[in-house]
Amino acid sequence: MTTAAVRQANYREAINEALRGEIERDPDVFLAGEDVAGHEGSFGASAGLLAAFGPERVVDTPISESGIIGMAVGAAATGLRPVVEVMFIDFIGVCMDQVLNQLAKMKYMFGGKARLPVVVRTTCGAGVRVAAQHSQSLEAMLCHIPGLKVVMPATPYDAKGLLISAIRDDNPVVFIEHKLLYRIQGEVPEEPYTLPLGVAEVRRPGTDLTIVSWSAMVHEALAAADELAQRGIHAEVIDLRTLSPLDAHTVLTSVHKTHRVVVAHEAVKFGGFGGEVAALIAEEAIDYLDAPVVRVGAPFSPVPFSPVLEDAWLPNRRQIVEAALRTMPARTGA
Repeated sequence: MTTAAVRQANYREAINEALRGEIERDPDVFLAGEDVAGHEGSFGASAGLLAAFGPERVVDTPISESGIIGMAVGAAATGLRPVVEVMFIDFIGVCMDQVLNQLAKMKYMFGGKARLPVVVRTTCGAGVRVAAQHSQSLEAMLCHIPGLKVVMPATPYDAKGLLISAIRDDNPVVFIEHKLLYRIQGEVPEEPYTLPLGVAEVRRPGTDLTIVSWSAMVHEALAAADELAQRGIHAEVIDLRTLSPLDAHTVLTSVHKTHRVVVAHEAVKFGGFGGEVAALIAEEAIDYLDAPVVRVGAPFSPVPFSPVLEDAWLPNRRQIVEAALRTMPARTGA
């Protein structure tokens, strides 16, 4: 935490402050996307920015994700620093050629001579009753693309600091905001500050078990750790914050101490990023494990629209507790 004046703000306000501060600080920064100006963003994160900076710096675009990303690539390659919004991560598929073959590859294909300071802001996650085409968590797909950084903050403090860092980075960053987090409150400094990309945070220290998570599932992991503590099990909770690059050091240091691991994410378990974390631990710390790594993730199905089914589909703290108990000796999990 910085020494600047701190007050309570929600996740949405933290995002807004980061955008406002960077647009004001750097004349090359601009925000563009569907409904980011007149409508102030689908989730209100760009409130007041059009009035503050005008239509040349806060730009409503046509409904064309390919056009939005293509524009951002061209603008960045010619010296600007665009922040663009793809309303839902589900729509990344519409512009995948621009993301996969242009945004992620141009710096490499130009021999490192091209700067691509693009931030793609998008939203992920279920729980808000917007059905299968607006509720997915597709971070694993993006992490598989060399040339992209992938950031998924879980708190207002991290949202502001990581977004400022992402905007100032000279490489493409996909910044994924979970829809359920916009209203959560936390301490946020009033002044600008940066947090390093690629560095995880230990949210809760522990000695008996490591729970690795990110985005909204961090809060479920912390709740699970509270319940486990009542059973005498002290879980360490790691918030990855940045998935690519992955902070392997923090994860492995924790595994060396606790010898048991649960990886929890909201995305579908099969093919999810939790498998990458589990593989890292298997390759680098197998001798330290006293039990297999256990993953918690969503069922292999589209997100249901029915509220009852959606709630049943979402991974939760109960599943994390059950997974943790499976790693424990029988006498501890009784």
